[in-house]
Amino acid sequence: MKILFVYPKYPDTFWSFKYALTFISKRALHPPLGLLTVAAMLPGEWKKELIDMNVSRLKDEHLLWADYVFIGAMAVQKESVQEVIKRCKRAGVKIVAGGPLFTATPEEYPDVNHLILNEAEYTLSPFLKDLAEGKAKHVYSSRAFPDLDKTPAPLWELVKMSRYHSMSLQYSRGCPFSCEFCDITTLYGRKTRSKTTEQVINELDALYGAGWRGSVFFVDDNFIGNKRKLREQVLPAMIEWMKKRRYPFDLATEASIDLVDDEELIRQMVRAGFEGVFVGIETPDDVSLKECNKLQNRNRDLLAAVKRIQQLGLRVRGGFIVGFDNDSPETFERQIRFIQESRIVTAMVGMLNAPRGSRLYERLQKEGRLRKDVSGDNTDFSTNIIPRMGYERLVAGYKEVLSGIYSPSAYYERVKAFLREYEPVERKKRSLHLRCIRYNIRYLDAPFKTLVKLGIIDKARRYYWKLVIWSLFTRPRLLPMAMTYMVYGFHFRKVFNLKVRNDSAALNTRMRPADMGK
Repeated sequence: MKILFVYPKYPDTFWSFKYALTFISKRALHPPLGLLTVAAMLPGEWKKELIDMNVSRLKDEHLLWADYVFIGAMAVQKESVQEVIKRCKRAGVKIVAGGPLFTATPEEYPDVNHLILNEAEYTLSPFLKDLAEGKAKHVYSSRAFPDLDKTPAPLWELVKMSRYHSMSLQYSRGCPFSCEFCDITTLYGRKTRSKTTEQVINELDALYGAGWRGSVFFVDDNFIGNKRKLREQVLPAMIEWMKKRRYPFDLATEASIDLVDDEELIRQMVRAGFEGVFVGIETPDDVSLKECNKLQNRNRDLLAAVKRIQQLGLRVRGGFIVGFDNDSPETFERQIRFIQESRIVTAMVGMLNAPRGSRLYERLQKEGRLRKDVSGDNTDFSTNIIPRMGYERLVAGYKEVLSGIYSPSAYYERVKAFLREYEPVERKKRSLHLRCIRYNIRYLDAPFKTLVKLGIIDKARRYYWKLVIWSLFTRPRLLPMAMTYMVYGFHFRKVFNLKVRNDSAALNTRMRPADMGK
């Protein structure tokens, strides 16, 4: 068999970091980990190629070469998925598809020949068996959640690492919590299932052996779902591995706020090389937290929790939501104040959406308050919910928040406050590797690009120079981090300004005087 793996294109979103990546001449943030893992599950003698449409073009000759095209995608890639399916049909190549998008709405893809839903550890093998016997079915699904101790390492040989800013690994699936707006427990269950310590070390070894040095993101929805196993087995092994190799990777992941309740675990993560953690804060309003069943965030000082995690050495990235039923006009100002005071530089604020499979979707469906399907991008002024406060008021408040945290004055003030308080962990200088130099050579002109784009061309250049000068004389060691955050800010402003313009154009179209006159 000749298998072509296709990863559809992402639109410009908060997490695409598209405008930030131009400074370092990278094309995408992460490679498609799911497809690379599925590739490792296929027979070794099959020929395999990968086209990630975020870093390279999908050409007709690619489709004509393949016996099957395997597509994996999330909801935010839906538009690109439709384009890929049409091209496959025109080329006459059969399609095999899986991942969160197809698992949530399989009925929307009748043109896909074979839907491999849920988790591939259970559903891919029956498909391959039936395929060999010439009786492959249209849909393969399973309600069971597989253990991960047999999950193979990703097939990194398919990836051109030089095109990406970061590599990815997965340690666990599942989350012990049950937030109403989240579909993770539907997809992966509430019981945390994790790989063995040996698997984790082997996957780190594979990346190290391939010459990768730099950022590695653990994509777990909640890395600390099983704290005991992390403390006693996984992190001690990672600490030893990283120390022996002079910390070749800068690690980051996602975790719930109750991480702060275990300071020794945080210290272990830092010793293992973790530098950042994404935390779902959602809202500082306890009533809204109760509404969405975000129990792990309730009855605690969230501001103090964030600051403590950062004091212990983990930079917090935060997720925030506006549009809960209990939100009021005062909610927007509270969100701004919390984000500024917490010093969370990378703060993703989105409008509440109800993905299929979530308990919120089920509740609002019964209440008759669903408008359409989710776009997968909750920062694009779209929601499939009819909000209590009214859509126009919600959008206006959302724009207030974005302006309050990402206008140059507010953003640079937050970055400066963070840098003033942050104490970086001392690490041994990592060793170089010839392939590492090749992968990262494009970083060399980043300071010059930053100087030109942010210090000369950008309208916010006076904030750039003020922060550069302050960093040089006050915290010179953190100047590279300051430069990184300034590039992030440039990306955030570009994304949100574009979305504000698009939303305003859409609103004008909806409310044309001629239409209103009719």
